[in-house]
Amino acid sequence: MKQVELKYGFEALEPFIDEATMRTHYQKHHATYTNNFNAALEKLPELAGKTDAEILSNLSVIADAGLRTAVQNNGGGFYNHNLYFSTISPEGGKVPAGVLDGQLERDFGSFAEFKEKISAAAIGRFGSGWAWLSSDAAGKLAITSTPNQDNPLMESNGTWTPILAIDVWEHAYYLKYKNLRADYVKAFFEVIDWQEVAKRYELAVR
Repeated sequence: MKQVELKYGFEALEPFIDEATMRTHYQKHHATYTNNFNAALEKLPELAGKTDAEILSNLSVIADAGLRTAVQNNGGGFYNHNLYFSTISPEGGKVPAGVLDGQLERDFGSFAEFKEKISAAAIGRFGSGWAWLSSDAAGKLAITSTPNQDNPLMESNGTWTPILAIDVWEHAYYLKYKNLRADYVKAFFEVIDWQEVAKRYELAVR
Protein backbone atom coordinates (compact mmCIF):
# COMPACT_ATOMS: atom_id res chain seq x y z
CA MET A 1 0.00 0.00 0.00
CA LYS A 2 1.33 3.43 -0.93
CA GLN A 3 0.64 6.91 0.36
CA VAL A 4 -1.37 9.02 -2.03
CA GLU A 5 0.92 11.34 -4.02
CA LEU A 6 0.16 14.96 -3.29
CA LYS A 7 -0.83 17.05 -6.31
CA TYR A 8 0.30 20.27 -4.61
CA GLY A 9 3.21 21.55 -2.58
CA PHE A 10 3.28 21.53 1.20
CA GLU A 11 2.99 25.32 1.19
CA ALA A 12 0.13 25.44 -1.32
CA LEU A 13 -2.71 25.47 1.20
CA GLU A 14 -1.47 28.56 3.03
CA PRO A 15 -2.85 30.49 4.83
CA PHE A 16 -5.54 27.95 5.73
CA ILE A 17 -3.26 24.99 6.46
CA ASP A 18 0.36 25.90 7.09
CA GLU A 19 3.41 24.32 5.46
CA ALA A 20 4.89 22.98 8.70
CA THR A 21 1.68 21.15 9.55
CA MET A 22 1.42 19.69 6.06
CA ARG A 23 5.00 18.43 6.10
CA THR A 24 4.68 16.83 9.51
CA HIS A 25 1.22 15.44 8.81
CA TYR A 26 2.18 13.81 5.50
CA GLN A 27 5.83 12.91 5.96
CA LYS A 28 5.65 11.77 9.58
CA HIS A 29 2.15 10.79 10.70
CA HIS A 30 0.78 9.46 7.41
CA ALA A 31 4.07 7.77 6.54
CA THR A 32 4.12 5.98 9.89
CA TYR A 33 0.58 4.67 9.47
CA THR A 34 1.49 3.47 5.98
CA ASN A 35 4.62 1.65 7.14
CA ASN A 36 2.85 0.02 10.08
CA PHE A 37 -0.11 -1.03 7.93
CA ASN A 38 2.20 -2.69 5.42
CA ALA A 39 4.11 -4.41 8.21
CA ALA A 40 0.86 -5.87 9.55
CA LEU A 41 -0.23 -6.99 6.08
CA GLU A 42 3.02 -8.89 5.63
CA LYS A 43 1.81 -11.16 8.45
CA LEU A 44 -1.59 -11.63 6.77
CA PRO A 45 -0.93 -13.24 3.36
CA GLU A 46 -4.57 -14.24 3.12
CA LEU A 47 -5.39 -10.55 2.52
CA ALA A 48 -3.06 -10.24 -0.48
CA GLY A 49 -4.77 -8.66 -3.46
CA LYS A 50 -7.49 -6.94 -1.43
CA THR A 51 -7.83 -3.17 -1.43
CA ASP A 52 -7.55 -1.13 1.74
CA ALA A 53 -11.29 -0.46 1.60
CA GLU A 54 -12.07 -4.17 1.30
CA ILE A 55 -9.83 -4.99 4.25
CA LEU A 56 -11.26 -2.28 6.50
CA SER A 57 -14.83 -3.23 5.58
CA ASN A 58 -14.34 -6.75 6.91
CA LEU A 59 -11.94 -6.62 9.85
CA SER A 60 -13.65 -9.55 11.54
CA VAL A 61 -11.95 -12.01 9.16
CA ILE A 62 -8.61 -11.28 10.87
CA ALA A 63 -8.52 -13.96 13.55
CA ASP A 64 -5.49 -12.68 15.47
CA ALA A 65 -6.71 -9.92 17.81
CA GLY A 66 -3.39 -8.11 17.88
CA LEU A 67 -3.09 -8.02 14.11
CA ARG A 68 -6.73 -7.01 13.77
CA THR A 69 -6.09 -4.02 16.06
CA ALA A 70 -2.93 -3.12 14.13
CA VAL A 71 -4.82 -3.16 10.85
CA GLN A 72 -7.73 -1.20 12.31
CA ASN A 73 -5.50 1.53 13.71
CA ASN A 74 -2.83 1.75 11.01
CA GLY A 75 -4.97 0.70 8.06
CA GLY A 76 -7.49 3.26 9.21
CA GLY A 77 -4.78 5.90 9.46
CA PHE A 78 -3.58 4.98 5.98
CA TYR A 79 -7.01 5.04 4.33
CA ASN A 80 -8.30 8.09 6.20
CA HIS A 81 -5.28 10.22 5.36
CA ASN A 82 -5.26 9.17 1.71
CA LEU A 83 -8.84 10.45 1.49
CA TYR A 84 -8.06 13.59 3.48
CA PHE A 85 -5.09 14.66 1.35
CA SER A 86 -6.88 13.78 -1.91
CA THR A 87 -9.92 15.94 -1.27
CA ILE A 88 -8.13 19.19 -0.41
CA SER A 89 -6.29 21.45 -2.83
CA PRO A 90 -5.27 25.07 -3.50
CA GLU A 91 -8.22 25.26 -5.91
CA GLY A 92 -10.66 24.34 -3.15
CA GLY A 93 -13.05 26.52 -1.24
CA LYS A 94 -15.83 26.66 -3.81
CA VAL A 95 -19.21 25.01 -3.35
CA PRO A 96 -20.45 21.69 -4.70
CA ALA A 97 -22.26 21.51 -8.02
CA GLY A 98 -24.25 19.01 -10.02
CA VAL A 99 -25.54 15.73 -8.63
CA LEU A 100 -23.69 16.01 -5.32
CA ASP A 101 -25.09 19.49 -4.64
CA GLY A 102 -28.61 18.24 -5.29
CA GLN A 103 -28.15 15.32 -2.91
CA LEU A 104 -26.73 17.57 -0.20
CA GLU A 105 -29.88 19.69 -0.45
CA ARG A 106 -32.14 16.63 -0.32
CA ASP A 107 -30.41 15.07 2.68
CA PHE A 108 -29.52 18.17 4.71
CA GLY A 109 -31.77 20.95 3.44
CA SER A 110 -29.05 23.14 1.96
CA PHE A 111 -25.30 23.39 1.61
CA ALA A 112 -25.27 25.84 4.51
CA GLU A 113 -27.08 23.35 6.75
CA PHE A 114 -24.73 20.56 5.67
CA LYS A 115 -21.73 22.75 6.51
CA GLU A 116 -23.15 23.55 9.92
CA LYS A 117 -23.85 19.88 10.72
CA ILE A 118 -20.51 18.44 9.64
CA SER A 119 -18.67 21.30 11.36
CA ALA A 120 -20.53 20.48 14.57
CA ALA A 121 -19.58 16.81 14.18
CA ALA A 122 -15.92 17.75 13.76
CA ILE A 123 -15.78 20.31 16.54
CA GLY A 124 -17.78 18.11 18.91
CA ARG A 125 -15.66 14.98 18.49
CA PHE A 126 -14.13 14.40 21.93
CA GLY A 127 -10.40 13.79 21.73
CA SER A 128 -8.85 12.59 18.48
CA GLY A 129 -10.88 11.48 15.50
CA TRP A 130 -12.66 12.41 12.30
CA ALA A 131 -15.85 13.83 10.86
CA TRP A 132 -17.18 12.25 7.66
CA LEU A 133 -19.48 12.74 4.73
CA SER A 134 -20.31 9.29 3.37
CA SER A 135 -22.56 7.79 0.70
CA ASP A 136 -24.32 4.48 0.48
CA ALA A 137 -24.75 2.60 -2.80
CA ALA A 138 -28.11 4.29 -3.44
CA GLY A 139 -26.56 7.75 -3.19
CA LYS A 140 -27.92 8.76 0.21
CA LEU A 141 -25.52 10.92 2.21
CA ALA A 142 -24.76 10.80 5.93
CA ILE A 143 -22.62 12.77 8.38
CA THR A 144 -20.87 10.84 11.13
CA SER A 145 -17.92 11.12 13.47
CA THR A 146 -15.50 8.42 14.60
CA PRO A 147 -12.77 8.21 17.26
CA ASN A 148 -9.09 7.51 16.66
CA GLN A 149 -8.49 6.15 13.13
CA ASP A 150 -11.85 4.43 12.79
CA ASN A 151 -14.00 5.22 9.76
CA PRO A 152 -17.46 4.50 8.30
CA LEU A 153 -16.20 1.48 6.33
CA MET A 154 -15.37 -0.27 9.59
CA GLU A 155 -18.56 0.76 11.35
CA SER A 156 -20.88 -0.28 8.51
CA ASN A 157 -18.94 -3.22 7.04
CA GLY A 158 -18.64 -1.29 3.81
CA THR A 159 -22.25 -0.12 3.52
CA TRP A 160 -21.14 3.51 3.80
CA THR A 161 -18.24 4.85 1.72
CA PRO A 162 -16.50 8.01 2.95
CA ILE A 163 -16.20 10.76 0.34
CA LEU A 164 -14.97 13.62 2.56
CA ALA A 165 -12.90 13.48 5.75
CA ILE A 166 -12.13 16.20 8.29
CA ASP A 167 -9.17 15.20 10.44
CA VAL A 168 -9.51 16.57 13.96
CA TRP A 169 -6.47 14.92 15.51
CA GLU A 170 -4.40 17.73 17.03
CA HIS A 171 -1.52 17.03 14.64
CA ALA A 172 -3.78 18.24 11.81
CA TYR A 173 -4.09 21.76 13.16
CA TYR A 174 -2.28 22.45 16.44
CA LEU A 175 0.86 24.13 15.05
CA LYS A 176 -1.25 26.90 13.52
CA TYR A 177 -4.53 26.93 15.43
CA LYS A 178 -3.42 25.68 18.86
CA ASN A 179 -6.57 24.64 20.77
CA LEU A 180 -8.94 26.54 18.45
CA ARG A 181 -10.33 23.54 16.58
CA ALA A 182 -13.36 25.50 15.37
CA ASP A 183 -11.09 27.97 13.55
CA TYR A 184 -9.34 25.10 11.79
CA VAL A 185 -12.64 23.51 10.75
CA LYS A 186 -13.84 26.84 9.35
CA ALA A 187 -10.58 27.23 7.41
CA PHE A 188 -10.78 23.65 6.14
CA PHE A 189 -13.79 24.59 4.00
CA GLU A 190 -11.52 26.97 2.09
CA VAL A 191 -9.46 24.08 0.74
CA ILE A 192 -12.05 21.36 0.08
CA ASP A 193 -11.80 20.19 -3.54
CA TRP A 194 -15.48 19.63 -4.30
CA GLN A 195 -14.76 18.30 -7.78
CA GLU A 196 -12.78 15.44 -6.23
CA VAL A 197 -15.47 14.84 -3.60
CA ALA A 198 -18.07 14.68 -6.39
CA LYS A 199 -15.99 12.09 -8.27
CA ARG A 200 -15.82 9.95 -5.15
CA TYR A 201 -19.56 10.30 -4.69
CA GLU A 202 -20.19 9.04 -8.22
CA LEU A 203 -17.90 6.05 -7.60
CA ALA A 204 -19.68 5.20 -4.36
CA VAL A 205 -23.09 5.06 -6.04
CA ARG A 206 -23.72 1.69 -7.70
